[in-house]
Amino acid sequence: MSDQLFDTTLNGLNTALNFRLMNQSVISSNIANADTPGYHAQKLEFESALRDALAVEGHMAMEGEHGEHYHKSEPGSVMASIYDNPNGVVNLDGNSVDRNAEQVSLAENQIHYDAGTEMLKRKLALLKYAITEGGSR
Repeated sequence: MSDQLFDTTLNGLNTALNFRLMNQSVISSNIANADTPGYHAQKLEFESALRDALAVEGHMAMEGEHGEHYHKSEPGSVMASIYDNPNGVVNLDGNSVDRNAEQVSLAENQIHYDAGTEMLKRKLALLKYAITEGGSR
């Protein structure tokens, strides 16, 4: 088992933020192509894969007979799925982008991204405190 500098929380936040950036790109592409005939809106799905990668309690698979032989995938190895959004209604020109729904998704994604960056900032502040001030007692 390899030692890691950062814990699962930091790795998970990092991966979630990367996926939020990818999601921002997918949603922005949908909005940009709202008037493109034949364009089908895309959707990024990563929440369930991220949950599995973080090995939420009870989801760790044992690799051997010894109690320490657990397989845990790294959050950075999680793959997001991009697929055609099944909720889109296809217009007469073959386009399935709902501009209003995409703008709501964009705002929601931004809120999740901002919350993730705030959690990451606070976690790093705690580490900094532990390294500098917490160790001087």
